[in-house]
Amino acid sequence: MAGIGLRRALPEHHLSGDSKDVIKLATALVGTMSALVLALLFASTRQSYEHTSTAVSRMTTDLTQLDRALAEYGPEAAPLRTALRGELEPLIDSIWKENAVGRPAGAVKPHEQSVLYMVRNLAPKNGTQASLQARALQLSTDLTEIQLSLSSQPPDSISRPFIDVLILWLMFIFAVFSMSSPSNATLITVLFLCIMAASGAIYLILELGSPFDGLMQIPNDGLRSALK
Repeated sequence: MAGIGLRRALPEHHLSGDSKDVIKLATALVGTMSALVLALLFASTRQSYEHTSTAVSRMTTDLTQLDRALAEYGPEAAPLRTALRGELEPLIDSIWKENAVGRPAGAVKPHEQSVLYMVRNLAPKNGTQASLQARALQLSTDLTEIQLSLSSQPPDSISRPFIDVLILWLMFIFAVFSMSSPSNATLITVLFLCIMAASGAIYLILELGSPFDGLMQIPNDGLRSALK
């Protein structure tokens, strides 16, 4: 809209001849920088999203393996399997904080009732149980590390100044496009579709930067059904 207004307000010789060539070069420069920033942001957020998704998959696998190791250990580990199932929902809520909003907070369990502490206190009676205890201890330690890593992630990993600068550059580009020729229905329609495409790309980047909420959040169904 600003470009259309400037087109009507500026004299014709300001938008033709050498001035038009300089405007094209300046717009091409800003367009190239915008494309580079857009590509870097998408690559960075995509890599971070995939890394987080891999961590969630690893947590699901470790949780399943830990439950199987405790089941193979014998009846002595039955309380640990029960405690593990009791800790699953708080573990998920600590990562997917948006899903935990409005849910009554459970009582914080003492350290002595945590699975990691209980695994350490197991008393193996033979070599098989000793190896299973060592495996369970390793898996529970890995689970704790992954949980702390995921729960400590910021809600939005994207640098807002990058997004703000990118939006300003795109606004400048489309303003120049709209003032480069007389406005008509075709020009306005094409520019509107291009603006929607650019906005969709920015929206996709913002969604990838928030893997635990929004439209593209990483599902937790696999984690919830790991012990069923």
